[in-house]
Amino acid sequence: MDRLWTDFVNSDYHDWRGGDRSEDRLGKASWQQDFLNRWQLEATVPASSAEESTMRSFRDELQSLAIRMSAGDLLTDKDQTWLNDCMQAGGVTRKLILQEEGLDVVLVPMHAHWQQVIAEVAADFAMTLLKGEGQRIRSCDNPDCRWIFYDDTRSRTQKYCDDKMCGNLMKVRRFRAKRKQATSKEPGEKKNEI
Repeated sequence: MDRLWTDFVNSDYHDWRGGDRSEDRLGKASWQQDFLNRWQLEATVPASSAEESTMRSFRDELQSLAIRMSAGDLLTDKDQTWLNDCMQAGGVTRKLILQEEGLDVVLVPMHAHWQQVIAEVAADFAMTLLKGEGQRIRSCDNPDCRWIFYDDTRSRTQKYCDDKMCGNLMKVRRFRAKRKQATSKEPGEKKNEI
């Protein structure tokens, strides 16, 4: 299940099959527009070079924090201050709206710019931590993939961002490595008996 913050972090694409192809989608106007549409956010497309630079720095820092969290590290005071600073840069107002379920109060962004988008991404990550779900943050076990994801399985044991893609690829790699190791032994070589 994609979340706002995982979708943003994973804009840094690497070929999960191990190829040389990688792509920083953050700088592409088409990716920016799709991202804004998917998450119902507003900002000017294309982002300026200064905004892109700010977004890349934010993404790299958030990716690093997510990887540390996936390794079992705890949120530090420095991390908390950084997240708070990111969220503070995006102002919101409260608005009373009528929905099918009845009245609700929602937070509405005050500005339509990329700093506001960064604030929303940081807030989504903070909400993941707030709900005590920081232990569900994972980094794909496929070393070529580098995808960050949220483990929504009941057992909390998901290793790969996608079992059909990275999971199967790693299964094949393990099988081939074992087979290669088995065939590399000399034909007349006996196994040591215990």
